[in-house]
Amino acid sequence: MRPDQLGAFAVPSDPRLHPDGERIVFVVTRMDLEDDKYVRRLWLWDGSHARPLTSGAADSSPRWSPDGETLAFIRKADGDDAKPQLALLDMSGGEAEIVSDFPLGSLEIEWSPDGSKIAVVAAEWIPELADVEPDERKRRPRRVTRFPYRFDSLGWVGERRTHVHLFNVADRTATQLTEGDYNESNIAWHPSGDTVAFTSARHERRGLDAGSQIWTLPVSGGELTARTEVGLWGRASYDRAGNLYAVGIPDIWGHPDVAPLYRIEADNSLVNLTGHLDRNILPLAPTILPAGPQWLEDGGAVFTVEDSGSVKVVTMAADGACSDVIVGRRAVTGASPNDDASRIAFVATAPTEPGELFLYEDGEERQLTNLNDGFVDSTDLVEPEGFVIEHDGVEIEGWVYLPPGEDKVPVLFNIHGGPASAYGNWFFDEFQVYAAAGYAVVATNPRGSHGYGSEHVRAIVGTWHRDDSPDMIDLLATVDAAAARFPRLDLDRVGVMGGSYGGYATVRVLAHDSRFKSAVAERGLFSFLSFAGTSDIGPWFSRMYLQDGLDDLETVALASPLSVADRIQTPTLILHSEGDYRCPIEQAEQLFVKLQLEGVASELVRFPADEGHELSRSGTPKHRLERFEIILDWHDRYLQ
Repeated sequence: MRPDQLGAFAVPSDPRLHPDGERIVFVVTRMDLEDDKYVRRLWLWDGSHARPLTSGAADSSPRWSPDGETLAFIRKADGDDAKPQLALLDMSGGEAEIVSDFPLGSLEIEWSPDGSKIAVVAAEWIPELADVEPDERKRRPRRVTRFPYRFDSLGWVGERRTHVHLFNVADRTATQLTEGDYNESNIAWHPSGDTVAFTSARHERRGLDAGSQIWTLPVSGGELTARTEVGLWGRASYDRAGNLYAVGIPDIWGHPDVAPLYRIEADNSLVNLTGHLDRNILPLAPTILPAGPQWLEDGGAVFTVEDSGSVKVVTMAADGACSDVIVGRRAVTGASPNDDASRIAFVATAPTEPGELFLYEDGEERQLTNLNDGFVDSTDLVEPEGFVIEHDGVEIEGWVYLPPGEDKVPVLFNIHGGPASAYGNWFFDEFQVYAAAGYAVVATNPRGSHGYGSEHVRAIVGTWHRDDSPDMIDLLATVDAAAARFPRLDLDRVGVMGGSYGGYATVRVLAHDSRFKSAVAERGLFSFLSFAGTSDIGPWFSRMYLQDGLDDLETVALASPLSVADRIQTPTLILHSEGDYRCPIEQAEQLFVKLQLEGVASELVRFPADEGHELSRSGTPKHRLERFEIILDWHDRYLQ
């Protein structure tokens, strides 16, 4: 795969099975390199074939009305000033109609059980800025009173709030249900239609920690009720009988860990239903839509589970007993069942397949779309081979992508972000591009990664001040373990690279091992001391991983890659974005100056302020293409 083929494949997502159990609506996303944008449209499987359903440039979040006669979705019209709004499409015919006009747009939508209303999470300016002209709003100095005031990919969140609104379908009017200096998300309807649940942080120290609570609110008016203590809560949901559930971690400082599904009892006590799985049911990577459990008529549920480099579909009985349903060496990125899960619409991706729509029916599955046949047939995609690192009393999973041929090849050792994320059995454009450029790609999920249980993901907590932290032990053993299994790997030409935590770990690896001839440290955390005060997650992420060591400046320094950067000899390229609020660009600036002072061959590439931490995954298509060209040019200098 060449970098200029980024626009040649399609990514399906968010499948939604129609109430009739036959039709399926889903989102198809493509990159338009010429116009430098993403094109997202809704597609429909009508029972015999799939076709585009909408023609908008940015359509997403499809939701069938309970009677199946109307499709609600979010549409962003063309134009720089356009905001995403609620749109409705009559399935009997006609054009989609944008029906809302929220000042900063619609973010989430969910139909009421009777189909008369739609709950909308919409964004609005804070009162002080609501009536200010745009140019004046930009001119004024920003008054910051609470953290966070900016957030990666979302911008200056201190200037706006997200609240729940009730949109009346009949008369096209909206009523605001929540207000105040708070934000709401993850809305869910009680089956009676009388109540909505959502996630919101309303405690005194909100923002200085990652905590939130599950709240419920009568839609006719009334008091908010907190249904959980402050914890790390994700999506709330109701089953058909009206029982309330949430995915999350009750301990506000409990990340990283496995996030189970809890039932919230009437007295607000919690019943852990999936703790026996020791796996996430709301994976961090790849993105899962629909997210969380999809409830069945008998009180059971369908959800995805992240497990050892794959994402599978599991059914859960009402008592919590779970069974695998859709498995394989792939990642299911969204599943939508009918009432008894005898039919499940799902989208899945594999290492050599960007994604397709499938239907599971009575124990069998069939592929419904061929979105990427042309791309796959015209591109020599590489199927990775797995290997295992057995050491230090653990087994660590890894993969190697080998270019065609028999000759020895240079190696790019890739380290994923997170660190509580993972590599796995899904399509990853980066690995295909590097393999096509003649590199063997080596990747692994060291301790600290998700997909292998609580002990694995928490093994690194409180250890980063040590040279022998578990993740370092695993990473430093990876290339040799791969070479023992794959003799084509040329150990005299090995580069290392990674982004976010991968950038952090790249610098630490370079300081421990001088074998690497080339390195790319991208959007990394390099100094905890400044990160804690400049990152949008600094006040709490640092404490979660350093724990009590955050109060000891020596521990903070030792856990920071800058403290060992003077050992680096490897030529190092530093990539960063001006608009990165997760790992602000001052992190890159400090590392660059340190390497320059040490006389290390180094360069700093700064992408402009319209790019943030997610450049490699969701940045503008042209910047993603240029990033590939810059990375390959750097490695080619030292490895080819």
